[in-house]
Parts: sequence; C-alpha cells; structure tokens
Amino acid sequence: MLFMLMATDADNTHEARMNVRAQHRARLQQLQDQGRLVLAGPNPLPDDENHFSGSLVVADFASLDEAQEWAEQDPYVDAGVYEEILIRPFKQVFPA
Repeated sequence: MLFMLMATDADNTHEARMNVRAQHRARLQQLQDQGRLVLAGPNPLPDDENHFSGSLVVADFASLDEAQEWAEQDPYVDAGVYEEILIRPFKQVFPA
C-alpha cells in the first residue's frame, strides 16, 4: 500500500540537514531500487529555494507500522532535522 510521509523541519536545522543529506538520499535510493518509491523531495521555502521547511515521500510499504518504522530510522530524524512526520495512506490517481 502507498503511504505519504510529510515531514516538517525543526527551526534552524539547515546545516544538520546538509550534513546527513547523502545518507537520507541513499535510503530513498534503496526504495527506488526496490521499485517502491513513487516520489520524494524537499519543500523549499517560498523566498529561498535552497532552504527547506520539510520533505514529502510517497512510497509502498506493507503496513502503516512499516512506514512508521522506516520513517523513524531516517538520518534526518537522528540529526534532529525533522520535528514531526505525518504518515497517511495514499491513493495515487494521476498519473495513472
């Protein structure tokens, strides 16, 4: 089942984000390699596209618990970048 993971960055965490970005992207690449990643990317600030307010990931997980476990192991969590992660089932309609 597809799940949406919408993460919100804590304040003043840009440097921490950049420090673990490669590890974060490597985990996303694993999902991509497994054919489970629909989309992923950061949410740039409206007035500064090089700084971010959070991230969105849509990927296939066996259950909500698996999605939660995957999210909790993200390097951005360990580095204190993410303040909150909202996880919800997602139904892709477009593109079909």
